[in-house]
Amino acid sequence: MEHTYQYAWIIPFLPLPVPMGIGLGLIFFPTATKSLRRMWSFHSVFLLSIVMIFSADLAIQLLNGSSIYQYISSWTINNDFSLEFGYLIDPLTSIMSILITTIGVMVLIYSDNYMFHDQGYLRFFAYMSFFNASMLGLVTSSNLIQIYIFWELVGMCSYLLIGFWFTRPLAANACQKAFVTNRIGDFGLLLGILGLYWLTGSFEFRDLFEIFNNLISTNGVHFLFGTFCVFLLFSGAVTKSAQFPLHVWLPDAMEGPTPISALIHAATMVAAGIFLVARLFPLFIVIPYIMNLISFLSIITVLLGATLALAQNDIKRSLAYSTMSQLGYMMLALGMGSYRTALFHLITHAYSKALLFLGSGAIIHSMEPLLGYSPNKSQNMVLMGGLIKYMPITKTAFFLGTLSLCGIPPLACFWSKDEILNDSWLYSQIVGILACSTAGLTAFYMFRIYLLTFEGHLSINFQNYSGKTSNLVYSISLWGKERRKKKQMSLLTLLPINNNAGTSFLSTNTCQINNNVTRPFITITHFDSTKTLSYPHEVDNTMLFPLLPLVLFTFVVGFIGIPLIQKGKDLDILSKWLNSSINLLHKNFSNSLDWYEFFTNATFSVSIAFFGIFIAFLLYKPVYSSFKNLNLINSFQKNIPMKLLFLGEKMLNIIYTWSYNRGYIDYFYKAFLTTNIQGLAEFAHFFDRRIVDGITNGVGILSFFIGEVLKYIGNGRISSYLFLYLLYLLISFLFF
Repeated sequence: MEHTYQYAWIIPFLPLPVPMGIGLGLIFFPTATKSLRRMWSFHSVFLLSIVMIFSADLAIQLLNGSSIYQYISSWTINNDFSLEFGYLIDPLTSIMSILITTIGVMVLIYSDNYMFHDQGYLRFFAYMSFFNASMLGLVTSSNLIQIYIFWELVGMCSYLLIGFWFTRPLAANACQKAFVTNRIGDFGLLLGILGLYWLTGSFEFRDLFEIFNNLISTNGVHFLFGTFCVFLLFSGAVTKSAQFPLHVWLPDAMEGPTPISALIHAATMVAAGIFLVARLFPLFIVIPYIMNLISFLSIITVLLGATLALAQNDIKRSLAYSTMSQLGYMMLALGMGSYRTALFHLITHAYSKALLFLGSGAIIHSMEPLLGYSPNKSQNMVLMGGLIKYMPITKTAFFLGTLSLCGIPPLACFWSKDEILNDSWLYSQIVGILACSTAGLTAFYMFRIYLLTFEGHLSINFQNYSGKTSNLVYSISLWGKERRKKKQMSLLTLLPINNNAGTSFLSTNTCQINNNVTRPFITITHFDSTKTLSYPHEVDNTMLFPLLPLVLFTFVVGFIGIPLIQKGKDLDILSKWLNSSINLLHKNFSNSLDWYEFFTNATFSVSIAFFGIFIAFLLYKPVYSSFKNLNLINSFQKNIPMKLLFLGEKMLNIIYTWSYNRGYIDYFYKAFLTTNIQGLAEFAHFFDRRIVDGITNGVGILSFFIGEVLKYIGNGRISSYLFLYLLYLLISFLFF
């Protein structure tokens, strides 16, 4: 066992030959490197697969009772200061490394086809491999200094990948926004690390936890200062994991290629904040104020992410806000002290969200030839619909990922989310109400995404914000010419459809049924061959294959956290996995399962999810053509008083507008932060140019004039000296 652990240092280094080889190849052999570019994708997958197998072996050893292994070597020693580097293999490391490698391998296989026609193919795989290496280095770090180094490398890679298509202004702005926003949390993290070193004199986790806990328990340090240092550490996690109020970079990060979105949102960058809080959990748990702050900010993030996802028309942006909300659930579990539950939801969510993002990439890949290669069109769910006929495999995978994220058993996210909801009720009734309400919203917006994308069949007449009637916008089927039969019906519907003109949330719309859709045929020149494809169509096998393992994980990974009773003992793989972790100082997470309580709680949570799904089906499922008798709907609408109907429409329009505009948080930051900072910068620029430089330049000019005057005075003529002497006497006489 120890012999195997001695080679664990290769985990972060094994993916590095790919970016190094691509860089050197482009410098010395550019033609050969570009012509053999697909070779590098194979090397990326192969090397990361080796890391995946090695990580799985280490995890099995930990499950079999092996102890934690840590290797440390001194890097620099100076008087009392010692900086050591090494690696740590414990349950948290093995969980994160398995997540990173399994999802990373699937994303790399998927990317080979997705990015095949992109000119930056080699650059993409170089960035991806370095991104995986940085994240693996982060999770195997043995001290805070290493964590900070790899933390910054992860941020740099995300900056490069979000702005991969840097010629697009939106992508360039998005990567800059992500970089600048993360600087806030990263600077706080650095200050927190330095503050803790000043208190404890160590960067190593074990020494740091023991010394800091002793200082807090014996009042050896001012409580406010210790709390402030831990808060600074938490600020780094707030930014990386997109917690309120530093979440604004996450939806804009969707400007990068879709495989990047899958990797960032499932297993790498946003998971880094959860990993940091989990790694430093013994520091947070001894300060109740910090735990309460984590719970407070996370429940706001949970609710805010779900409400902002309600009205987004960009499929990737909707999934981004979903990630924000689910990260809030994980952070909420940590704030409540449920360490095991947080990691459980991190695992289940990672595979489900990777499946959803790769499914959305397949949709976008199929829609781009029809709608254009602009993200505003190819990612707009309003312009999609009816894809269930043309992409059945992608539809099935996306549907299962949607069910999992909604919390429908027996899929993965049901087991972890159900535990978080139960813990939230025990923690606080208010938190429990908000968490359960958000679960219903999650089911609603996830099925909104699914129905608009795969099953939409309506074209509706809508009104914009100013009340002016706009043209028809088709929610589906732009596959060529359409011959449609108009069918009038009066229906109270909550169907937010928008275009550049405006939006309406609730109105009596004129619905039209689209029939007899003709699919276009598009001819594509592929190197020396030419092939004609009908769009939309199912993507190639290399893009479909990664979806299948992720579907399997979505089915089975939730069972690792179910405590089953065998021979009078609880058998919970996840609890058994985590029992030896250095983070679990005072709490044993092996639980006895009360089946009656479990079924009661599960029935409640699943009922909330089904209610959200029912509302989504009621509003977005194209069932209107099956109504032969609309008397029921008309009578239902007539029985509602007009004032109540108008009030409901007005309130829902306000909610929809608020959600569509991201809660106006970006506008607030622009008005009160960005504008003021720009004004301050302009004032500083003016002060520097006119005042500071003005004084310096003024002294120089004054010296020049004085020199010019003295030049004429000191000319060596006695008459000039006599004149100045008499003038001085006259002035002195008049003065005195």
